[in-house]
Amino acid sequence: MGLFDRFRGAVTGGSGRSRTGSSDDADIRALTEWVRAHEGVEGFIEPKTTVTDVTAVLVAADGEWTRRIVGERGARRLASELRIPVYDVSRTGYPRRMRDYDARKRIERQRAFEDELRDL
Repeated sequence: MGLFDRFRGAVTGGSGRSRTGSSDDADIRALTEWVRAHEGVEGFIEPKTTVTDVTAVLVAADGEWTRRIVGERGARRLASELRIPVYDVSRTGYPRRMRDYDARKRIERQRAFEDELRDL
């Protein structure tokens, strides 16, 4: 295992697979299903880094999001197959609703934790 191998799979939306390179069909299918299950989805393509290949972040209208490593070809394929708006995150940034969703989830987790402590 290389130095960064343990981190490579961490941004794949919990798939647990560690890989680099271009997108495989399973990731595109998973993203397609995610789009079908959520409303108002937009795609945001993240550039390649020293740790990961090109990634896609899909953000629903309520701010829920998922991320997968898709590679350069996968990003182009994603834009054409999903028929959703796709943006370059380095130009547009992430939508505010994504950060708001994360903040709401943090508050919900904290409240649930506090409720559990009170019940002890």
